[in-house]
Formats: sequence, structure tokens, C-alpha cells
Amino acid sequence: MRTLLILPLALLAAGSAHAAGPEAGRWSMSLVGGLDAPVSGDVHDGATVTIPDLGPLNPDLTGVDAELRIGARSHDRIYDHAGTVGLELAYAPSDRSEIFGQVRRTEADDARVQVGGAYVPALDTELPVYGTFGDYSALSAEVGYRTYFGTAGSARPFVGARIGAARVNEIRATFEIPDAAITIPDAAFYDKGWAASAGLDVGVIVPIGETFSVTLASGVRYIADLKDDDSAIGGLGLASINDTGSRISVPVMLSARWDF
Repeated sequence: MRTLLILPLALLAAGSAHAAGPEAGRWSMSLVGGLDAPVSGDVHDGATVTIPDLGPLNPDLTGVDAELRIGARSHDRIYDHAGTVGLELAYAPSDRSEIFGQVRRTEADDARVQVGGAYVPALDTELPVYGTFGDYSALSAEVGYRTYFGTAGSARPFVGARIGAARVNEIRATFEIPDAAITIPDAAFYDKGWAASAGLDVGVIVPIGETFSVTLASGVRYIADLKDDDSAIGGLGLASINDTGSRISVPVMLSARWDF
């Protein structure tokens, strides 16, 4: 991360007399990579439901009832930072504006967290409930517009906006109550599907040569609610907890750009 921040600043200090960057009538291609940190949005909502008989989940507990107390869990608590890579093609109507299209893959590894508790009246105690959620993987396709400031041929700040859609892969989850020897393995949670996406960008482009430049950018990204799959958890009365999945994040992106 430190390298991502230092490189463009060093290049800026060095200065450049070249004209790489947006120029009227010129196309560009960029390779994009970086980190994406979630700041808002839940992987699942909370719910409290009564299970009249735990027997179907563990025959040794036949006739024992419990109250499941599931709490909402956010993207940053379950997945934390995601890695992202992408490819962008852009066209500059002028040296101060740019229209772009970008395809980007964002991925975060699976994770296990405590999602709530199971209160058992017969024991007058609450047993911890854990969930292990599969990898988060989204392929985004977006179009957008940027406005540049400053003089062509030097480091130039910019702002931009984008809109599109993201295809998020299926997410499955395994739920466990270890103290009751209960496991619901590999349960369907989110189905593969498309969700609307949008974002705002702010950054700086630093020319390196006549046709090559480096861009450092951040901003905010949004992916709407995911496509829920209640086939495994609906029977437990938990069908509402996956009526969510939207994600707001802040990326830190470094791009290598070639103009042609």
C-alpha cells in the first residue's frame, strides 16, 4: 500500500514535459489494480426466530426448543479488504474530458464469524452461532465520465462518475452451533446474479512519457442488493436475513495507462 502511494508522488516531484494523458481525439488503455475497503452495507440482516424442536438438526436434541438470535453482520466484519484488477478503454473528446468503459474483478476470501446465538430455555443459556461465508467475487462492467484540471503535460487532478452493473458469484454459507453439535453445511445464501453499480472518482494522472502515464485514484463504489436464495434457510424462518447484500466501499487504485 505504501508503494502505491509513494510512486505517483515521487513521479510528481520529478515533473514531466511530456503530453501523455487526455488529448482531443485520442484513445487510451489502462491496466488497473488495487484494494477495495468496505465502509457500509451488510452481508446479512438480523432476525430472532423460535425453533420449536432441534431434533431435525440434531436427533439427540429431539423435543428441545431454542430461540435463534441472529445479528446483522457487515461486509467489513466478514470480508474486510478486497483485491481488485481491471481493464479500461477511454476516449477523450478534449484535453479536459474523457469517456471511459471499465471491466473490473473484485474478490475477497471466505471468512468465519459469530453471527449470533441460540438461547436454549432448558439450559437457560445462549450458545454461540457461527457462520462461514464463501468467497465474495464480483465482475463489474461500467461506463463513466472524467473531468481533468490543470495543464496538459503535467500532473493533473481529476474527478469522475460511473454507472453500470456487477455480476456477483454465488455465496454459500455453513452455520454451526458447536456446543449443540449442530451444523448446516454449505447452505445456499446468495445466488449468482446482476446488481446495479455506481461510483464517484477522484485522483491524479502523472505523465511518464509521450504515451505512458500513471494514475492514482480513490473515491466511492456502490453495489446494490444481491439475489437471495432462501432454499436452505427459509425453513428455519430466516428467509429475511439475506434480503440485503449491498456494499459501499472506498478503493485505492493504481493504473498504468497507454495513449494511442
